Amino acid sequence: MSPVHSSTAPDFPVERHHVSPTPETLFPECPDDLSPKQVASNPAPAAGQRGSVSDRQSPDCPPAATAAQETKDLATGPVRNSVTNPSKRARARLVGIARLAAASPPAETKRRSAERPEYFVLPVKSILNRCDSQRVPFEWTINPYRGCEFACKYCYARYTHEYMELDGGEFEKKIYVKKDAGALLAWDVGHKYSYASDASGGTRPEHIAIGTATDPYQPAETEYGVTRACLEELAKREGLSVSIITKSDQIVRDIDVLQRIAARSDLAIDITITTLRRRLARMLEPRAPRPDLRLATVRRLTKAGLAVGISASPLIPGITDREGDLEAVAAAGKEAGAQWFFSGVLFLMPSSAKQFFPFLKAKFPRLVQQYEKWFGKNGYAPEEYRRKVAERVARIRQTYGFHSRPLVEKKHTSPCTQMSLEWDTAAAAQEINRDPGEPKNQLMGRGCG
Repeated sequence: MSPVHSSTAPDFPVERHHVSPTPETLFPECPDDLSPKQVASNPAPAAGQRGSVSDRQSPDCPPAATAAQETKDLATGPVRNSVTNPSKRARARLVGIARLAAASPPAETKRRSAERPEYFVLPVKSILNRCDSQRVPFEWTINPYRGCEFACKYCYARYTHEYMELDGGEFEKKIYVKKDAGALLAWDVGHKYSYASDASGGTRPEHIAIGTATDPYQPAETEYGVTRACLEELAKREGLSVSIITKSDQIVRDIDVLQRIAARSDLAIDITITTLRRRLARMLEPRAPRPDLRLATVRRLTKAGLAVGISASPLIPGITDREGDLEAVAAAGKEAGAQWFFSGVLFLMPSSAKQFFPFLKAKFPRLVQQYEKWFGKNGYAPEEYRRKVAERVARIRQTYGFHSRPLVEKKHTSPCTQMSLEWDTAAAAQEINRDPGEPKNQLMGRGCG
């Protein structure tokens, strides 16, 4: 049996993987001595950009330590990288996800190219991760891998590797394959998931977003099948709310299981297309499928009866925001059958900036000064620019008849593990008097879910 899907993880000795030295850049490693997660949670996005992938925190990361706790840990036991004093990194020992990553054995691979990343089997205790941010429209995330081979120059999720004591530049070079994802997800959904979310007042199920900090259909999926294993588990359930975001045409491989999920739960699929210009896409997203392949994916998914939309995030100032470019993406997406469209402005965390600024200097040197001014002290572009982009996106939606966010027909009932004796009498009366030709309302006892 593959070590990725085996039932137990062997006990491996802890051995640090080689970490490339952090390059000197315009951005400090931890500005103002804040952790990456703290930096991510500071300013709110401009209106109209709710739910943009570029401003989401990753719930895969452990919380930042307090100064008091850190001092205690330094004195009494192994600790992770220092949050309050980055200079302590040299004498910090490994705990948590960093220790697991360091102990992760190589994953078997058939790929022999010298350009391929290193793969490791990462033992984890959970695959369904709680997202506590009030700024995103989902309660749970699933990221089948840590790291992403697509190597997008702007990727905000590079900071997740820093929690494993790896430099953000290793994000596309060291890919961690989460072990036993299917079995873990079965337990997680059965014990942690609720069909009556607090955000909806108990009327809708909690939402699971797949692929918020890694692409679930990166090349690793062809060998390890972690995403497929997760989808197979979700397909066994009824009444879930699920979304997937990817740049990869590989998702069409799973049309069969996606249709099974959509038949029993609410499923929305986002295909990310930041530009239609092929050369530019290759510079920005070196190993991701071409834009035309992604549009073909939208067509195939739509033809299969699945709900699909376009994510044009991030919009990169001075590079993908010129007049007509965003509109061209929207027009092509509409022609391919996309139902919704959204875009948010580039978000540069320090770990991302360390990779993006050298790229900017090499390919777009005329923009460096403007980026230093805009992003030198803040991961967000100026509010005025974000406001104009939000207005532009709103106009695009109106022009092409897009919805602003995934709109999936609510046709699934939420299962109850325990039937309450106290019925919603108003809903029951409405159901009794319902015309036989009208769709049924969902009758749910209070306390269900």
